Amino acid sequence: MASAGAPAAAVSTLIPPLEQLRLLAGELRVLLPGVRVGEARETTKEFNRKTFWRSLNEAAVKVSREATTLTEVFSRLPLPLPSSQETQRFCEQVRAAIKAVIAVYYSLPKDQGITLRKLVRNATVDIVDGMAQLVEVLCITPAQRPENNDLISYNSVWVACRQVPRIPRDNKAAALLMLTKSMDLVKDAHEEMEQAVEECDPYHGLLNDIEDNSDNHGDVLGCPNNQDFYWSEEDQELIIPCLALVRTSKACLKEIQVSVAQNGKKDQVAQLDDIVDISDEISPSVDDLVLSIYPPMCHLTVRINSAKLVSVLKKALEITKASHVIPQPEDSLIPLLINATDHCMNRIKELTQNQLEL
Repeated sequence: MASAGAPAAAVSTLIPPLEQLRLLAGELRVLLPGVRVGEARETTKEFNRKTFWRSLNEAAVKVSREATTLTEVFSRLPLPLPSSQETQRFCEQVRAAIKAVIAVYYSLPKDQGITLRKLVRNATVDIVDGMAQLVEVLCITPAQRPENNDLISYNSVWVACRQVPRIPRDNKAAALLMLTKSMDLVKDAHEEMEQAVEECDPYHGLLNDIEDNSDNHGDVLGCPNNQDFYWSEEDQELIIPCLALVRTSKACLKEIQVSVAQNGKKDQVAQLDDIVDISDEISPSVDDLVLSIYPPMCHLTVRINSAKLVSVLKKALEITKASHVIPQPEDSLIPLLINATDHCMNRIKELTQNQLEL
């Protein structure tokens, strides 16, 4: 057995250093799909939250340290590069550090919450992907490589490692983080659209150059008489209930977030996951509606996207109302918010009824 292993070891040490880095980068890339879809590993051991987070933090620190070592060794100028044997040792240390992070992620059980697992999974993916990016840069021939000072632009692995201590420690905190992100996205979309409406300029002045550079101002793409770039009176009338629906979306997310913050229980992981899952659909639905409002506006598309958003909002509110975060549904704002979404949708239907009759 010893004689069979020796030639293999000898062959591996002959691989040039930069080629070893290329192979390592490929190995890291191969790991990524498995991490993205990886399931928690079955175990009979009782989950210890403190041990898990300590292990994850230590593993992230180890990856960061190995990334720093690898960068210092392979970005030295002038050369020489480390030997094949030294490179092999560096690569093995990187592999071990990355696999340790992945192993810790896999040790997080599903019963700790799907939302929390997603955050840990995303952090793990960012670490593996960041290390792969760094190794890919370092394995480029030194003559083609960015200046040493520019290596800071490939710092995603260190950024990812530093984010680990900031991950929420339980599913309720994870749910609140995701709800806050969704609410911020909806708020940004609403503010952008509201500004465009107030200024009566859907493209925020981007068409001014077209107008200024044209010799024929009577029929240019940027002029107000061109309906491909400006709103008609009918469009502007339809925008009013659409913006009201987006404002209602923001209010719905706020009510859901406040309810989870005040009444959410850490051990009710399944209900919190359900609330986050449906709430995650609100921001993309708002984006679809807002995009359909930009000219040239198709009123039928606006109606369809509005109906989709209303369906998501009602489902999110109903799921929240039926959960433990709303102990007294009759005293909550949810019935009022449902009525508000219906009011907006009814007005949108009135203004787009002609489109259905064509």
